[in-house]
Amino acid sequence: MDFMDLAKTRRSVRSYESRDIRREELELCVEAARYAPSACNAQPWKFVIVDAPEKKAELAGIFPGPRGMNLFARGAAAFIVMISEKQNFPAWAGGKIRRTDFRRMDIGMACQNLVLEAQELGIGTCILGWFNERKVKKILSVPLRKKVELIIALGYPLEAEFHERKLKERSEAVTFNGY
Repeated sequence: MDFMDLAKTRRSVRSYESRDIRREELELCVEAARYAPSACNAQPWKFVIVDAPEKKAELAGIFPGPRGMNLFARGAAAFIVMISEKQNFPAWAGGKIRRTDFRRMDIGMACQNLVLEAQELGIGTCILGWFNERKVKKILSVPLRKKVELIIALGYPLEAEFHERKLKERSEAVTFNGY
């Protein structure tokens, strides 16, 4: 698929078919994430693929969250949990000077690569930011000092067509040579 078509057609998918995703396809998604740029090539991430039925059910059991948010994730075929890792010294020092945690940007770029690769493979995704981090760490044996940044739910979309995305007017979002 042409990249612009890929970017335009990617949507958050919240209803999935009940079939499994091949492990090779999950590995391709994570491989795309590994190739994301990162500050000073720090690669401050760890990806935990959750596809074993019992672990998947245990993780899905911590949803829905408030007001039923993320309840749909119980139907996902797999999850990929994105965890921040230690940065190298140049990325850490630059972040301190700029008062910016570059790891979060790096994780975001890795996440984007992952969901676009999934889209290319016909796999739907939804990026989850609302979850009980303590429970996720317990289920997946993540060390307490680590930060679980995002969980990505994956599955084959139940619906083939999605509504058109409404974007801000270009003039609201893009300018040249100044704010």
